[in-house]
Amino acid sequence: MSQQDSLDLFAEEKMFMKGSHLVTIFHNDDNMYSVVRIRVHETNLNYEEKEAVVTGYFPRMHEDEIYIFYGAMKEHPRFGLQFHVEHFRKDLPQSKEGIVSYLSGDLFKGIGKKTAESIVDTLGEKAISKILAQPSLLDDIPKLSGEKAKGLYDTLVEHQGLEQVMIALNQYGFGPQLSMKIYQMYKQDTISMVQGNPYKLVEDIEGIGFGRADELGHQLGISGSHPDRIKAACLYTLESQCLQDGNIYIEAEQLLEAVKKLLEENKRDQIEFTNISSEIIELTEEGKIVVEDQRIYPPSLFFSEMGIVKNIKRLLDQTEYEDQFPESEFLLALGELEERLGVSYASAQKEAIQTALQSPMLILTGGPGTGKTTVIKGIVELYAELHGVSMDINDYKKEGSDPFPFVLAAPTGRAAKRMAESTGLPAVTIHRLLGWNGSEGFSHDEDNQLDGRIVIIDEVSMVDTWLANQLFKALPENVQVILVGDEDQLPSVGPGQVLKDLLASNCVPTVSLEHIYRQADGSSIIELAHDIKKGRLPDDVTKQQEDRSFIRCQTGQIAQVIEKVVANARTKGFTARDIQVLAPMYRGPAGIDALNKMLQEVFNSNVDEKRREIKFGDVIYRTGDKVLQLVNQPEEGVFNGDMGEIVSILFAKENTDHVDKVIISFEGIEVTYTKQDLNQITHAYCCSIHKSQGSEFPIVILPVVKSYYRMLRRNLLYTAITRSKNFLILCGEEDAFRLGIERNDEMRRKTTLREKLREALSEAQAPVEEGIVHEPEARYLDIFMQADPMIGMENVTPYDFM
Repeated sequence: MSQQDSLDLFAEEKMFMKGSHLVTIFHNDDNMYSVVRIRVHETNLNYEEKEAVVTGYFPRMHEDEIYIFYGAMKEHPRFGLQFHVEHFRKDLPQSKEGIVSYLSGDLFKGIGKKTAESIVDTLGEKAISKILAQPSLLDDIPKLSGEKAKGLYDTLVEHQGLEQVMIALNQYGFGPQLSMKIYQMYKQDTISMVQGNPYKLVEDIEGIGFGRADELGHQLGISGSHPDRIKAACLYTLESQCLQDGNIYIEAEQLLEAVKKLLEENKRDQIEFTNISSEIIELTEEGKIVVEDQRIYPPSLFFSEMGIVKNIKRLLDQTEYEDQFPESEFLLALGELEERLGVSYASAQKEAIQTALQSPMLILTGGPGTGKTTVIKGIVELYAELHGVSMDINDYKKEGSDPFPFVLAAPTGRAAKRMAESTGLPAVTIHRLLGWNGSEGFSHDEDNQLDGRIVIIDEVSMVDTWLANQLFKALPENVQVILVGDEDQLPSVGPGQVLKDLLASNCVPTVSLEHIYRQADGSSIIELAHDIKKGRLPDDVTKQQEDRSFIRCQTGQIAQVIEKVVANARTKGFTARDIQVLAPMYRGPAGIDALNKMLQEVFNSNVDEKRREIKFGDVIYRTGDKVLQLVNQPEEGVFNGDMGEIVSILFAKENTDHVDKVIISFEGIEVTYTKQDLNQITHAYCCSIHKSQGSEFPIVILPVVKSYYRMLRRNLLYTAITRSKNFLILCGEEDAFRLGIERNDEMRRKTTLREKLREALSEAQAPVEEGIVHEPEARYLDIFMQADPMIGMENVTPYDFM
C-alpha cells in the first residue's frame, strides 16, 4: 500500500478537521505539544463553528498552509470543546499550478517559479512524494544546484516527512507523544530505522522498554535468536538491573540467565546460552558494554569508577601539605580559635581538623550529634587563620582578586543551605557548583576545573558514581578536599556506594567521630538513632519522652493518627514547613499518596473556595500547597528533592500566553510551570525517606507498620529518624519497628571502586565478601569470557557515554 493510500484509508476511518492557522495559543519546542486556534475549512464532525481549538503533538503551523487533523472532539471542563489531535498531515496541492505555487513560496529558499515549474514538468504532479522517497531525482532538474536541491529536500522532510512518519508509527502502535520523541531522534531516517532494527528504540528512546520493542519486532518478523533482539535484551537487562538495584555491574551468570528468561517470556522462543554469549562478545566489540573478570558493566559506570580512581590518586599524590606549617603553630592557632568560639575540641575533632589541613584529602564520618558541623566550621576558620585569607566573599569581588578559596557544596539545596548557615560561607548544590545545564552536560570538567583551594562536600552518602566522577575530575591541582558523611544512612538513589567504598578501601585519610556531644541537650532522638545504628531497639522506645513519642496503631489507623498529631502540632504554632511526614512506600492506606491527600486537607483545605486550584490527573494543586520537585531543572536553579510552595496560579484567560500557569517558590526562587509540566512536582506534606536525605525538620512523623515489610531496613529507619531536629513521633507497630532494625541486609551493591582504588594505590587487595562475587558456570561463559574486555575500545573515552 502506498503512503497516499494509507493516508486516504486513515481519513476514511478517523474524524478529522481541515483548517488553516489563526493563532498559536501554546507551543513547546522540546516535545512539540501545541494548542492552536484554526479556521475550519472542512470536517466530518457535527460541528458548525467557523473556528476551533486543536491540541496535540505537531510542529508550528504556517499561516499560508492548510492542515488536516485526525482525532476526536472532547469537552474541556474550563475551555470548552477542543479537538484532540492523534495524527495530522498537510493538505498538499494536487494540481500542477498548486504544486508550482507551493514550491516557489517563502518556505523554500532559492526556489523560484521557473525552477518549480521545471521540477513539476520533470517529476509530474506527484513530485513531492517522489522527492521524499528518492531525493536523487533532483539531480536531473536543470539549473538546480546541489545546495538548493539539498535545501529543498531538507525542507520537505521537515515539513512533510513528519506527518508521514507519525501515521506510519501509529500503525505500529505508538501514540503521538512517543512518536514525536522517536522522530526527534531519527528525523528522516525514522521509518527505515524502526523497520530495520526496532530494538534500537530500547537504547535510544526513553519510555520504550524491551517488551514494547519486542512486540514490534515480532510484527516485523524479527524474533527468536535474531542478533538485534538478543543484544537489545542484554542492554535492557544490564541497565535496568543496575539502575534498579544501584549496582555498577552484574555478574555474567546473572546477566545470561536474566536475558534468557526475558527472551523466553513470550513462550514462543527457546534461546541457547551460546547465542547470548556470542552477542555479548559483539556488544563488547561495539563498546556498548564492558566485560572485566566475569563482570558486565554499562560503559558509563565502568568509566565513571575508573575516573574516580584516577582522580583520587591524582589528588592523593600531592605531598606539599604535610609540612606546610609546624605543629606548634597549628596548636597555637587552634587554642586561639577555641577561645574565640567558646568551644573545646575533643581529641578526635582536633585530629580531624589537623588531618584536613595537612592532607590532600580527608573523609570525616559520624552519626548525628557527633560534632561534624563543629569540625567543618573549625576547618574553615583555622584554614583562613593559618593561610592568612579572608572568609568574606566580598573581598574577592574586586577586579584582579584571587578566587574565593572556600568551595562548599552538598547534593541537595536543603543540605547546602544548612551547610551555609553553620559555616557562614556560601554553599551550593554539587550540580550547580559543576555548572550542570541539562542536556548540554556540565561546564566544569578536567578541561575547565573549579577555582578554590579547599573543597568541602557534605552528605557524601547521597552522591552516586556518575556525580562523584564528574566532581573529582573537576577538582584542580593543589586543592584540599574534605568529604563529610554518615555511612550508615541510605546509599545514593543512583548506582554505586561511593562513600562506603572509599571508607572500605582504607586509601583515604579518615577520621570517624563516635562520641555524641549533643547528648548534653538531652536529645533522646540522637540516642535512639545510635541504638538503631548498632542494631538495638531500646526498651523505652514506646515510652513517652520529652522530644519523642510512640503511638501504637495499625495500618488502617495510620492516616487518622497522623491527622490528629498534625492538628495538635498546628495548635501549638507549627506549620507545614515545620512538620514532615516520612514513609517508605507510595501505595496503600498508609502510603505517601494517601497521606498527602489527607494532609493537604488538613494544612490547605479549600472549603471556603478562596484558594485557587488546578487539577492534574487525579491530583489537585492549590495556592499554599507544599510541593516537591521530582526532576532537575538546572536552567531554573531547581533540582530533584527541592521543596517549595505554590504561591500563585494563573489561568489561561489571565495571561498573554493563554495557558494555565503554576508559580512555585523554592526558597525565594520562583519557577513557572505550565499544566503539562506538573508531572515534575508532587505534594510534599509526606515524602519518601530517600527524598528527605540532606534535610532536617523540627518535627518528623514516621509511621512504621508491617505493610511496609518489603522496605523496612535498619538504614532506612536510621535515615528517617536522623531527619528529626526537635521532635520525633513514631506511630505504628512495635514489632514492625523491631523487624526493620533487625534487617541489616542492605542488599550490598555490586561495585569495584574499593578494589580498584587499592590496586591503583598499590594496597593489598581486600578479601571478597562471601556471596558478592560468584564463580559463573563454565558452560555459560566459555565463549565470551575469553574476549579481551577492551576489544573495540581503543578509541573510546568515558565522554562517549556521559
